[in-house]
Amino acid sequence: MSSVVQPCARCGARWAVQGAPMHWCPRCRGVLLSPGKVDAPPTQRNYRWVARRPDHRTRKAAGTTQAPLDPTPRYTQTPRWGLLDPPAMPAPAPQRPLRGLAAHRDRLLVWTALAFLLAACAEYGRYLILLQNRTRLIPSWLLWFSDATVWIFGLLAPICALVTAVSLVAWLIEARKAVFAAHGRRDPRRRWSLIAGCLVPGVNLVWPGVFLTELIGAKPEPRKLKAVRIWWAAWAFSGLLLIAATLWRDAGTLQAEADGVSFSGFTNLCAAGFAVLTLWTVRTLEGRDLRGQVRSAHRWVMAADPAEVVIAPVEPGAIPEPIDEVERANSGRMEQNSQEEVGAK
Repeated sequence: MSSVVQPCARCGARWAVQGAPMHWCPRCRGVLLSPGKVDAPPTQRNYRWVARRPDHRTRKAAGTTQAPLDPTPRYTQTPRWGLLDPPAMPAPAPQRPLRGLAAHRDRLLVWTALAFLLAACAEYGRYLILLQNRTRLIPSWLLWFSDATVWIFGLLAPICALVTAVSLVAWLIEARKAVFAAHGRRDPRRRWSLIAGCLVPGVNLVWPGVFLTELIGAKPEPRKLKAVRIWWAAWAFSGLLLIAATLWRDAGTLQAEADGVSFSGFTNLCAAGFAVLTLWTVRTLEGRDLRGQVRSAHRWVMAADPAEVVIAPVEPGAIPEPIDEVERANSGRMEQNSQEEVGAK
């Protein structure tokens, strides 16, 4: 047998060299190392494991000086870095201007309600000052403060209402587009017709209700249909109140002007309530309640079968006999048994 062998780098088998050295292991097809003696000590073997860096071919010559190595890094805790394979994030959908404006709808409605509520407080404060001024003089600082609050909130509330109306129109356009797309159709109304029907004074008392009725479909839910009808009636009533308040401000007498101040406060309160009603309506159309919680569906089913008794009725047990009667009966039985024994004997 040959004393020269070739070890396999994969399975560790040793193959005797018979003539020319082999390159592949006959057992596992692994790489065979160069031939060497079987009993050669490790220091005299003609092969050894060498670890090289991946970039050893591009490194400089061995004669060049190397920079001193940095100290071994230490970690006070488990490192969080490593080879991560995060899932691919979907590409963000393009944000359209109308959708971004409609996203602030609820917040704008709340701000509008607060602005009209403060405007109503300013108007009623002015009315109380007028009542007090009938019998005594009013300080100048109080008049200045009343004028400032009336003017500030009198301008802020309509501006908030206008911005909120634009946001609601944007929501209406996006909601109609989504509803008709769910049925495989396109919105038959043009965008400009929706904007004009909701924002042009006069015609906007009629068309918003029509657009909302088309939004809920031909067979709407009773709750959504009721919400749309209530909102439509309140919207028409608020328009009439606005016209009446505008005409009342042109009154000539002092009493009519004072009544106009009180009526303006009333219209502001109605506007604040209408903003809250609008918030409730749009959230009802989305299947939510006024607080924004998803409304759970309840279905009442009529019970056609008779009621089935699950638990058996409780029946009263036998009344126990008194202790004296039990003892008397036992003694009677014992005497009878003793007499029968005597007769048997």
